[in-house]
Amino acid sequence: MQKSIFITGGGSGIGRAMAQHFAAEGWLVGIADRNQAGMDETSALLPEGQCRTYKFDVTDREAWAADLSAFTQHTGGRLDVLANNAGLPSGGPLSEVTHEELDLLLDVNLRAVFYGAKAAFPYLKAAAPGSCLLNTASAAAIYGMANQSVYGATKAGVKSMTESLDAEWAPLGIKVRSLMPSFIDTPLLQNPPNRSRNTPIREAVIKAGLEFTPVEVVAQEAWNAVHGDKVHILVGKTAKKMNLIAKLFPGKLRQRARTLASAHERSEGRPASD
Repeated sequence: MQKSIFITGGGSGIGRAMAQHFAAEGWLVGIADRNQAGMDETSALLPEGQCRTYKFDVTDREAWAADLSAFTQHTGGRLDVLANNAGLPSGGPLSEVTHEELDLLLDVNLRAVFYGAKAAFPYLKAAAPGSCLLNTASAAAIYGMANQSVYGATKAGVKSMTESLDAEWAPLGIKVRSLMPSFIDTPLLQNPPNRSRNTPIREAVIKAGLEFTPVEVVAQEAWNAVHGDKVHILVGKTAKKMNLIAKLFPGKLRQRARTLASAHERSEGRPASD
């Protein structure tokens, strides 16, 4: 039977790359996003007949139930993988983040991940053993960086949730995995970190001397995660280096966090804090 994967945030970036990779392996792909035009572009890149698109907001519980039900009508009721990938990269100093931005980030990056897990559970259980909940976390969950307090907290929450569900669902034959990439050069990084800033996130990352990981690498690691045994998959040289330093030299990560803070200030033409 043809395997299937449902990917949120499939209209661009990591989600699009995942869709391309799994479709190339013969899987039926469902993609969900708020951006219909982006989903149409993704669908056009996939083999004919291998993609279904669903426009919905991941914070809508009823939409989760309706669209997973609709997708599995095309898969014989089967869902092998849910890729909880949709997320927002907002950041900046906490003092600049509005309450509206804070709430939205918590809703999309954390609460919606739980919604997806709960909605997908019956399907993953039926497809077990070997089915998988795949969450997109972040290297930001390794150690908190300046200007990422809310974002990092949401991704640390996703990391913890992944570990908990891995323990809960393993007896049922369901894998639970997380991807932990460092900075990925996607269209989302062309936006400023919050409404009070003008400079795209991408420029601050470059000034901090940090590495970008291609989306194709993340997609390959997503495939590896679904078929492997590791709970957390570190993606890219920067993520792997951060993880090692966090274990051996945590003080160096403090220094890097401050370097990133200075890079943000310089990118906005503001004096860096001491």
